[in-house]
Amino acid sequence: MPQSVPSFDELLDGAQRTAVHLEMRDAYGVAGEADDFARWKATGERDTDPDSPYWGPWVALIRRTVARGVVVRRARVVSEPVSDYIRYEHAATGVNVEAGELVRWLPRRRASYIALPGNDFWLIDDRLIRWNHFTGDGASGGGEISEDPAAAKLCAEAFETVWARAVPHADYEIN
Repeated sequence: MPQSVPSFDELLDGAQRTAVHLEMRDAYGVAGEADDFARWKATGERDTDPDSPYWGPWVALIRRTVARGVVVRRARVVSEPVSDYIRYEHAATGVNVEAGELVRWLPRRRASYIALPGNDFWLIDDRLIRWNHFTGDGASGGGEISEDPAAAKLCAEAFETVWARAVPHADYEIN
């Protein structure tokens, strides 16, 4: 394992063809989202301004990545009925889409026969994995980089299978 984990800017700036992200948790407790999530829970309002301080850096990164011809896809495996956190994510996913990401949602019951890695990940150009580790309460547990060909193959196959079964964001309704 390399000594350091590149930032998301470095990771996506290095992508040449594809960047895929698989999310499989029903709740995250990432510190950078805590205030926004608390506000959403209290008011039902979510920051959906792509130029806001909250979204601006991510939107800029995705836009410049997509502008180079890199296809950026995100798939989320979710339990239904969905958690409050997934409702919160869904409420602003339009920003991800506007930035250039393709996003789909897969109800967990439709994922039973898919061999899935044990952690969320980004897979860059079908070869470089950034594992996203989380603690039991959903806080970031740090990242890890791998170029193991067998792991990259598992991630690529898992992602493509999830993607094929998943519902495009525009069609996925939260009840």
